[in-house]
Amino acid sequence: MTYADQLDTDILTFLQRHERKELLRFVTVGSVDDGKSTLIGRLLHDTHGVYDDQLKDASRGEGGEIDFALITDGLRAEREQGITIDVAYRYFTTPRRKFIIADTPGHVQYTRNMATGASTADVAIILIDARLGVLPQSRRHAFIASLLGIPHLLVAINKMDLVGWDGEVFERIQAEFNSVSDHLAFRKITYLPISALRGDNIVEPSTRTPWYTGPTLLGFLEHVELGRDVDAEPLRLPIQTVIRPHLDYRGFAGQLASGAIKRGDPIKVLPSGRTSRVKAIDTFHGEIDEAFAPMSITLRLEDEIDISRGDILVHPGQEPRLARHLRAHIVWMHDAPLELGRHYLLKHANRYLRVQPLRVAWRLDMETLEHLDADRLDLNDIGEVTLAADRPLSFDPYADNRLMGAFIVIDMLANTTVGAGMLIDADREHTDALAAHNAVTPHERALRLGHRAAVAWLHGPQATERAETLQRLLFDRGILPAIVCFDREQQPLDLIAHLAAAGLLVLAVAPTPQTLHEAQTTLPHLLHTPLDPEHTDAQHAEDLLALTRA
Repeated sequence: MTYADQLDTDILTFLQRHERKELLRFVTVGSVDDGKSTLIGRLLHDTHGVYDDQLKDASRGEGGEIDFALITDGLRAEREQGITIDVAYRYFTTPRRKFIIADTPGHVQYTRNMATGASTADVAIILIDARLGVLPQSRRHAFIASLLGIPHLLVAINKMDLVGWDGEVFERIQAEFNSVSDHLAFRKITYLPISALRGDNIVEPSTRTPWYTGPTLLGFLEHVELGRDVDAEPLRLPIQTVIRPHLDYRGFAGQLASGAIKRGDPIKVLPSGRTSRVKAIDTFHGEIDEAFAPMSITLRLEDEIDISRGDILVHPGQEPRLARHLRAHIVWMHDAPLELGRHYLLKHANRYLRVQPLRVAWRLDMETLEHLDADRLDLNDIGEVTLAADRPLSFDPYADNRLMGAFIVIDMLANTTVGAGMLIDADREHTDALAAHNAVTPHERALRLGHRAAVAWLHGPQATERAETLQRLLFDRGILPAIVCFDREQQPLDLIAHLAAAGLLVLAVAPTPQTLHEAQTTLPHLLHTPLDPEHTDAQHAEDLLALTRA
């Protein structure tokens, strides 16, 4: 009985076989017009993964030639521009495996979309136009795929029909790509000559490439080794929510990022360090004895301990790393650049922390893949950044555990995602310095309070009343202000220094503008700013918000 016949006559057996098949996720990457959408359309068509209405939409007129790119380029803007903008996900199956495809944008403007599509893939297929060779965007996408921990890369040299199926062109591009592969961390790189438009070496071997003896694209996908077994890795269960339907039930729900857990297992809660044992494991289908990644489960524990969203359950003795200063690779995804010293939100698993970039170690040159000195990251830049979090973060390096090493960066004011990151390790330089010097630093105070310390100077008629009004406006906006009034007999500069050292914004009411100059001379390490008496209190409040939160 054939695969298709079984689908028609024995649906239960078919579904059981289908459920047991391995799932492989792969992503197509490359430059604009390298033929990614055409490749995916051809693959879906030749594996019978396209519906009749999709074929009709992709055909040029009645009985006309199929435009395979239109099978995946569904957005109107994409069809008008002839490029892929969004990430298009498609599904198909063969007797050996089932597949999820992410067709990602090639245009440099949409590198952030490409990073999103590649984040869960087991294989990356990078297309290179045989006429153009390896382009900067090809190197960019290959590097991102490597950073994202994808183990296998298939370099599909496309449009071989437009270079006369010349094997020397194939070998030249292979050598060109090999010259940059030393910068990439793929487990294996495979090369394949194809014509996505004509279907050569996609599903069936091509007679036009007798000099090539490797697998077809589908053959590669069906036989490539999948990644390591996450079930055998240390237990990581980020808690998503606490379920309390009634007084007698308290369950902790989440998706296993890695590892396995059984009834009776000891567990440890991070960051609190409290311990207990698993009393029961509940799922949608009922109670089970054992669960494996990536199952979604609810745990009930033998002890009543405090656990909330963002906590992580682990096995004692298999704890992840813990640090406040973090080294990470970041793909920047926003028009506004990453700025050192500015506050952002970091979302890691189900937990949010406030972070500040301390330094950019390097920015990647997409032409040479060399590390360049930099003090910021612009849109689509990739670099290594040191981050300082407002409290310790439990994590695994991204190379060891994708889910426990990945994060996104969120703009605190606009609430938009501005970057995606992969944790490398703790920043030992800052961690060791804090361990050696137990004092709380001004930087740590700024992280905790959400603003920098400063001294704002007011003078003139009704300066004290204006300081009190300004204090209320700033306090209501999340700033901690303190008022210090001068008189001609007493100039409390020591008090200002102590309040600023505690991280507060000091509103200093001085009798004359000359007092500011004296204070700047005496306390040069503080951030001083005079307030214009002609401005309104609301204007002053906005100026100080911008100053202390920059």
